[in-house]
Amino acid sequence: MAKNKKIEVEGIKIVLYEDNQEDFISLTDIARFRNPAEPKDVVKNWMRSRATIEFLGLWEQLNNPNFKGVEFDPLLYEAGSNSFTLSPTKWIETVNAKGIVSKLGKNGGTFAHKDIAFEFASWVSSRFKLYLIKEFQRLKNDENNRLNLEWNLQRTISKINYQIHTNAIKENLIPKEISKQQASFVYANEADLLNVALFGITAKEWRDKNPDEKGNIRDVATLEQLVVLSNMESINALLIQQDLPQSKRLIQLNKVAITQMKSLIENKTIKQLK
Repeated sequence: MAKNKKIEVEGIKIVLYEDNQEDFISLTDIARFRNPAEPKDVVKNWMRSRATIEFLGLWEQLNNPNFKGVEFDPLLYEAGSNSFTLSPTKWIETVNAKGIVSKLGKNGGTFAHKDIAFEFASWVSSRFKLYLIKEFQRLKNDENNRLNLEWNLQRTISKINYQIHTNAIKENLIPKEISKQQASFVYANEADLLNVALFGITAKEWRDKNPDEKGNIRDVATLEQLVVLSNMESINALLIQQDLPQSKRLIQLNKVAITQMKSLIENKTIKQLK
């Protein structure tokens, strides 16, 4: 649950959210089952109990490496006495608790990790707790079923696309050897030199053949072509430093494109990126 969600238990809407793959449930909403007008008082009364403080302290010890055990001891000692009071905010600030959270604003209130929330619900009403667990589990099952369905659908689409893509590569994407006419032609810029070496045409020739396409020839390039193109840019820079004329560089780059494309098509790492 990436954002707040709600379930309904015994006519009461209860807000939930997920943080770091841990589920938190509104204690404030659960408390409305006992006192709709002042649910925060129900939470405070629950936190006066020594049994509650022992449970909360144990939960923090097991799940919170930053739990302040020294500050916890006085609270446990005083818990259960007639004068003892403890609010969620004071508990959080005193012992650096992470199992209980206070949130402001819309859908705010006191939230707790599901372990703690179910314990609180049991104190409020055993019947209510059972219905809460049932609705919570139904929500989680629905989410898991949806995720499984989405994963299976994406996996199926991926397999189909990969097969189509592989066939297209074998049929169309291995660069062809440039013609003598292309080798002798002086291109307007180095970008088109690379385009001809890899794609076999200039940017303008591609736009003329694809007037309805948005972008340019490199926007529709495959992953393999983009990898080779990046490599060719570095190689071309070295060839320029060697004062190799453009016609000879074109021949060299075309050979590089053919060799690298053949290698990448069968590369297992590239296949895993599909």
